[in-house]
Amino acid sequence: MTLPTPSIEQEVAQLRALLAQREHQLAEMGQAYEDFLRAVSHDLRAPLRHVTSYGTLLAEVLPEAGLQGPAWEEAEEFLGTMNQSARRMGQMLDGLLALSRIVRAPLQRQSVALAALLAEVQTELAGRTAQRSIEWQAQLQITHVEADAALLRQLLRQLLDNALKFTQSRVPARIAIACWRSTEGQVTLRVQDNGVGFNPAQATGLFGLFQRLHRENEFEGVGTGLAAVRTIAQRHSGDAQASALPGEGCTVTVTWPG
Repeated sequence: MTLPTPSIEQEVAQLRALLAQREHQLAEMGQAYEDFLRAVSHDLRAPLRHVTSYGTLLAEVLPEAGLQGPAWEEAEEFLGTMNQSARRMGQMLDGLLALSRIVRAPLQRQSVALAALLAEVQTELAGRTAQRSIEWQAQLQITHVEADAALLRQLLRQLLDNALKFTQSRVPARIAIACWRSTEGQVTLRVQDNGVGFNPAQATGLFGLFQRLHRENEFEGVGTGLAAVRTIAQRHSGDAQASALPGEGCTVTVTWPG
């Protein structure tokens, strides 16, 4: 007996049901991942607080126990390293949670006034620039872009924060922001600085999580800023790239469909 052939409508309904099932599974996996990150972050913060607080108490007790001279200096150095590592781990946990929020946040595209948003971000960073000589330059060929306003604000803040960090030895520091739309409609946002730069051979891993190209005692941070920038670009179906030369500054370029 010949079985009836499913109609096109039936096949489409089956495919839609399968797609809905897969989307539901992905949503459950995403929620489980976020719950896991939150639990890990919460559970690890208690021992981190113990490490930092008891390290301070230990620094007060050791001199009372008679530890002096070179022995005390060595112990003090050990305690400093322990405290710094604990604080760094806390910052890494914060970075993981921030990336999780970026991935899970609903994408709400809207028309964003780019110049106004840039001015707001610069105002937010004014506390870091009060005592510095900085030459800002903005060449915005388009006034509005289609993007999620909250995520775009975070992306701009990360890019400008990065530029300020790596130009702190420059007098004056020069930071140029440009934005334009190609004939195909693609939006390009570029932030260029005259900072310390980096070896271009290391650019491949620059946007990875916890990736750093400079020593920790030179520049603060745990290597989550540019990872957040690329993640935000990818949420908008775009990407981010960086180019630089040692001592000659850095250029970060973000593109997404307009």
